[in-house]
Amino acid sequence: MRQSEEHKVPPLDKPMRLSDYAGGIFNLIPSRKGMKKAIDKDWVRINGKPASTGNFISGGETIELTVSEAKQRPEIDLNLEVIFEDDFLAVVNKPAGIEVSGNRKWTIENALKPNLKPSSQPDALIYPEAIHRLDYPTTGALLIGKSRNAVSELNRMFSEREVAKTYLAVSIGEMQNSGTINADIDDKPSLSKFKVLETVSSERFGKLNLVELLPETGRRHQLRKHLASIDNPILGDKDYGIDGLILKGKGLYLHSLQLKFIHPFTNEELLIKAPVPKKFLKLFPEF
Repeated sequence: MRQSEEHKVPPLDKPMRLSDYAGGIFNLIPSRKGMKKAIDKDWVRINGKPASTGNFISGGETIELTVSEAKQRPEIDLNLEVIFEDDFLAVVNKPAGIEVSGNRKWTIENALKPNLKPSSQPDALIYPEAIHRLDYPTTGALLIGKSRNAVSELNRMFSEREVAKTYLAVSIGEMQNSGTINADIDDKPSLSKFKVLETVSSERFGKLNLVELLPETGRRHQLRKHLASIDNPILGDKDYGIDGLILKGKGLYLHSLQLKFIHPFTNEELLIKAPVPKKFLKLFPEF
């Protein structure tokens, strides 16, 4: 059965490529990737004319989506801690053991709509989008866009490194007090700064370090790979840990502690912190 949905584009601050704008505006196909496929399949029209991914939207256009069949996006019952929220964006505290996005039902993005207040912006997204990614076992502050303009601007800010990210980790072994790691990851330049905040003795691991991490780039598994490259893997890291020194059953001791950036629409300087997990405080109770 064919289904159609129509969207009137509100005034935009600047023209946007259709493939960037179209994700999140339709219930029938809510994802950006799905909309790119729909455009390629000629399911999308702008003002009655066939659309292409290269079209630009400036405001006032009518976008129509017609599909032969569509699956509704699942909404899962997951109670997320919302650390910050306004009409444009939000920061949630991601729990361990769940993907941020993907084809699975249980993802953070599928839990956002029930947990966040609807945006009143004219370009509000039906389904808010995560701006960056945290690994499946990683916890902490995750930035969310609630409108199309917000997603576009926050993505730009991330790509231009205007969002300062601070992580907290527990590493294993003797470690320098501070330093910089610039080992390439997947043949791409990668840089992380670290500072040891506390160190405790451990009968099993020798020493455990509470480490502040500042990634200057955003490669996949960057912090995990970088600490492993200097022989100080993160506690609980099954992929990059040292044989015989992999803690099981407690998860990965890596936490997205805070995000610092200038709000793209209010120009307010934001410093948003996610609560430190209890498992960190059990090892470092004075932190």
